[in-house]
Amino acid sequence: MKLVKLLANLGYGSRSQVESFLRKGVVTDTEGRVLGSRDFPPHAEILFKGEPLDPPAPLTLMFHKPAGYTCSTDDPGDTIYDLLPVRYALRNPVLSPVGRLDKDTTGLLLMTDDGQLLHRLISPKHHVPKTYHVTLDRPIEGHEAALFASGELVLRGEDKPLLPATMEALGEKEARITLEEGRYHQVRRMFAAAGNHVVELKRVSIGGLALPDDLEEGEWRTLGSTELAVAKGG
Repeated sequence: MKLVKLLANLGYGSRSQVESFLRKGVVTDTEGRVLGSRDFPPHAEILFKGEPLDPPAPLTLMFHKPAGYTCSTDDPGDTIYDLLPVRYALRNPVLSPVGRLDKDTTGLLLMTDDGQLLHRLISPKHHVPKTYHVTLDRPIEGHEAALFASGELVLRGEDKPLLPATMEALGEKEARITLEEGRYHQVRRMFAAAGNHVVELKRVSIGGLALPDDLEEGEWRTLGSTELAVAKGG
């Protein structure tokens, strides 16, 4: 792959913009030598404006999503991409959220350009659990866990029952719920079917990968192979 194409695929600009950057001498190697379009040292030795390049594909991020942001660039208003470097939204292949969280939901969100990983994590047939902390408007009545675990709950507007889900009451109005699928607003609709209303919703884990306590809302970091295996349940 040529240097121009690499930088464009990493989102540093269009090919013409990257060629302009090369002419301006802002792309160098770790020894300080200005690189041209015909140069192509190892990825780890390329600097853009003095900073190491972002990792090549496949790239997966762990992101702590705050409330008030949507997960799609097609939605109006603030999106998760506004909290990331601009180039992250321009990468090719695209860096996509793994199972979208709605605007008011917070917590663990993985973002990846690995299509196989994306499919494995969101497909119900792979049984990758996603766990949420739920704060409710009214007290838990006691029937909810059995209803969610039954495999017989059909949400309004649908005709296919949900897969069994587990729920643990954490307090009068708090619970932890674990799903193996991700239908539209599923947790909120499940509690609505049980006669309650979700006030706050936070995803706390995917597979065996938990949201770290030291990752603040709006922050992210790159995942390594070990953490990816944990997320996949492997």
